[in-house]
Amino acid sequence: MDFAFVSGNPALDLAGTVGSRRHEPLDLLASPADLERWIAACDELPDGVTADSTGFASALSLREAIYQLALDRVLGRPFEPAGLKTVNDMAAGPVPTIRLSDAGLHMSGDLHAALSQAARSGITVLADPHACLKECGRPGCTRIYLDRSRGTRRTWCGMDECGNRVKAAAYRARRRASATPEGRGPTRTA
Repeated sequence: MDFAFVSGNPALDLAGTVGSRRHEPLDLLASPADLERWIAACDELPDGVTADSTGFASALSLREAIYQLALDRVLGRPFEPAGLKTVNDMAAGPVPTIRLSDAGLHMSGDLHAALSQAARSGITVLADPHACLKECGRPGCTRIYLDRSRGTRRTWCGMDECGNRVKAAAYRARRRASATPEGRGPTRTA
C-alpha cells in the first residue's frame, strides 16, 4: 500500500490517511505497523520509529483532531475545543533530534516525538491566516490540502490520483455526449 503525501503538510497528510470519509471510509492506518511505515515514508518525520497499541491509538486520535480542525478552517467554523486540546497536548511533547551532515538532514526520535512534530506542523498551518486550505474537488475525496499554487487555483489534492480520475471521467462524459443523437458528433452503430 502506497501513501500519498500531496497535502503540503505532514499533519494534513496524516489526516489524509482516511479516504472517502463521508461515503465509504478507507483507513490506510489499520495497525501500528502501518503507522510505522507511514512515518518512515514521511520525509518530515523521524526515521526508525516503532509504534505500540497505545501510541497507535494516540496517532489516530491526533489524526482525527487534525482533520476536524482543518475541516473547521475550510468551512470557516470556530475550532472544535476537544480537537484543539488533543493537538495542543500532542504538540507539547518531545521534539525530534536533528543532525546535519554531508548527506543532508537526519531526524531521529521516538513515536511521541514524531507525533509532536506532526501536531506542531498542523498548528503552524492552521494558525496561518494566509494559508489556503481546501478540500479536494473530486467527489468522494475528503482530503484537505494546502493550496500554494499561483492564484490558488488548485482543484485536487493530487494529480496522480484525483486529478487524473476527474479528467478521465470528464473526457468519457464528453465522448458519450458526442456519440449520442443529441450530441454534436456522429452516432455509433453496432
